[in-house]
Amino acid sequence: MEQKQKRSQWASNLGFILAAAGSAVGLGNIWKFPGKVAANGGGAFLICYILIVAFIGFPVMLAELSIGRSTQKNVIGAFRQLNRHWSFAGGIGVLTLFVILSYYTIVGGWVMKYVWVYLSSADFGSAADGASVFTAYFSGFISKPVEPLLWAAAFFSMCIYVVVHGVSGGIERVSKILMPGLFVLLLGIVIYAFTLDGAKEGLGFMLRVDPAHFNGDTVVAALGQAFFSLSVGMGIMVTYGSYVPKTESLAKSAGCICVLDSLVAILSGLAIIPVVYLTAGPEGMGMGGGFAFMALPEIFSRLPGGRFLGFAFFLLLFLAALTSAISILESCIAWLTEEFHLSRLKATLFLAVPMSVLSAGYSLSQGAVDIRLPWFDFTNGLHRIPMNAAMEKFTDNLMIPLGALCFCLFTGWIWGTKNASRELETSGHPFALKKIWAFSVRFMAPAVIVVILYFTLGKGQGLS
Repeated sequence: MEQKQKRSQWASNLGFILAAAGSAVGLGNIWKFPGKVAANGGGAFLICYILIVAFIGFPVMLAELSIGRSTQKNVIGAFRQLNRHWSFAGGIGVLTLFVILSYYTIVGGWVMKYVWVYLSSADFGSAADGASVFTAYFSGFISKPVEPLLWAAAFFSMCIYVVVHGVSGGIERVSKILMPGLFVLLLGIVIYAFTLDGAKEGLGFMLRVDPAHFNGDTVVAALGQAFFSLSVGMGIMVTYGSYVPKTESLAKSAGCICVLDSLVAILSGLAIIPVVYLTAGPEGMGMGGGFAFMALPEIFSRLPGGRFLGFAFFLLLFLAALTSAISILESCIAWLTEEFHLSRLKATLFLAVPMSVLSAGYSLSQGAVDIRLPWFDFTNGLHRIPMNAAMEKFTDNLMIPLGALCFCLFTGWIWGTKNASRELETSGHPFALKKIWAFSVRFMAPAVIVVILYFTLGKGQGLS
């Protein structure tokens, strides 16, 4: 009991919700969501996405939060306390987080570089042979051996500064500033997009519901986006849940987190789709880093106030990347401090050494050095792919859904939904959706996760 009394806690429930929402709101919400909406039927995709968040994402998140608050331990310690034979499930989470953080810091560094470019001059140089200036600039930057690593080091240093200052004094305090700032920036870009000629057509393209698009491809795309955008399956919510006081309603908090995360994603669609539709049409919509760092800057350059818009967009990306990276780092640090009795600073420095090696490999494999790792899927068999692609596939296509499957099976069948429900109602707030939640955790969510694994491994595709 002494350890639990001394354990850090969120100073307020609002701070916890904003910090957890910051974890969920990542780069994928902003640069992948608009593209997936555009590619999968607009309004049909939105409806599927919202339903999946409600019936799949919310139950899995609540399972993680209940495990964390019940044990008040890091993700490995939590599983070991409830059933030591399932400690491996916590290990899956920590390994996943470590690899994600290794490449997330690199991408965070790219975002910082672009914030600086727009803040200073917005000069992207020139390109030869008719190539896009913006494509040439991004390709040239990420293929440099040193500069991307320096920007990544600056980004990671910010994360360290926040996490070393603790839960309430660091993460919660910063989240109360960054998350409102993120919403203000996003709303500002949405308002700007609405003022553009042709915005109405872009909004119509995004919101129009075509019954023909309610098909398997749309559902699978919505599954992947909803599932991976909520920060479930990695143990982050176990760690964050372990800091929640027993007096707070976990169900209400999880609902708020899901709503905020989905709201950011939808607002991102409202901000980006009209802008792209106006200048490049539906075929100009894309997803991922190439879209964010090459296509969008080119589109911004054609618009009035494009330099300011570019700065606002990449500042928005920076805030999303920073809040997510902080949550990932905190989950790793919680494991090191509790299991090995290290101080926060020592744990962070200890983690930084092996992480730097992986980060360097991810960055160098973008073009400076041809580093390849083996990867297996049922479409292509065993083959070698670039290290950066291998790291992303390892986490997004395999470890995250596998981790989420473990959380569901453990909560639904090992620890039991009755024990989890008792934890959810410890605050004195009855959980009215208890039976529906239990059914989803035991049957519906595992089935959906198996579908995700099939499409990411069985067909060699990526859903994130």
